[in-house]
Amino acid sequence: MGGYFQLAKPRIGVMIALTAVTGYLATVAPGEINLSHLLVLSLAMMMGSASSSIFNHFYDRDIDRLMKRTCQRPFAVRSVASPQLVLWIAASLLVFGCAMATYVFNPTVAAHLFLGAFFYGVVYTIWLKRRNWLNIVIGGLAGSFAVLAGAAAVNPDQWFLPMLLAIVLFFWTPSHFWALAMRLKDQYAAAGVPMLPVVVGNVRTSRYILINSLLLVFSSLLPWFLGELGNIYGIGALALGVYLLRCNWALIKEPDEKTAMTNFFASMKYLGGLFLVVIMDVHLPL
Repeated sequence: MGGYFQLAKPRIGVMIALTAVTGYLATVAPGEINLSHLLVLSLAMMMGSASSSIFNHFYDRDIDRLMKRTCQRPFAVRSVASPQLVLWIAASLLVFGCAMATYVFNPTVAAHLFLGAFFYGVVYTIWLKRRNWLNIVIGGLAGSFAVLAGAAAVNPDQWFLPMLLAIVLFFWTPSHFWALAMRLKDQYAAAGVPMLPVVVGNVRTSRYILINSLLLVFSSLLPWFLGELGNIYGIGALALGVYLLRCNWALIKEPDEKTAMTNFFASMKYLGGLFLVVIMDVHLPL
């Protein structure tokens, strides 16, 4: 049973749900939070994430066997008794999640949920992962759709701030994942996956990470510059940006695996902090 739970990549599902919740809380008026809506939104998003994750496990089972990090996954070790049944479960999760989002909220939420699953399961996994180093850049749009779904659950016509936050998510993903890919470069090379460090090496990847993070920090300040969020967010986003860029600069000086993992975890702290200051800015009675 644990193997089937692993197929759903629950940690990714929780992160997608938290991203959608942030989009919801960034859009809903103070004092109008509906906890049952938050629960349904989280459940629907986790269903969509689980669906695309199961498909990712199935499609990548051949290259998963070639990487130490993934060689014990259920499909890789052939511990799944009926792969076809699991794929039907994945499809059912996506259909049920979209149906739930449509019934409780509106079709826009369901569309964003579907697009997030599509970009991860099809655009990233099938079209790009094995072909181009831009795989995680374009495939990373999957996370951006989560914040749009959360905002649409409140008001599908209120799109400007959610779009700005989606842009932040778009730029966050490469800085986050390229740092991990530096740690796993040899494994990706053995599996024939052209992640950026495999293609250009760790030194140039560290530079790409810094350039991307500069775009990330700039995009994170746009909601403040454009008056969509206030000073709690602006000061918090600026401080978090300085923290992330300092970590990236350390990676420029020492582009090794240890510093890369420091950047990987720093990017997670950055995003969590950014979510927090968004919520504080909207809902603290200041």
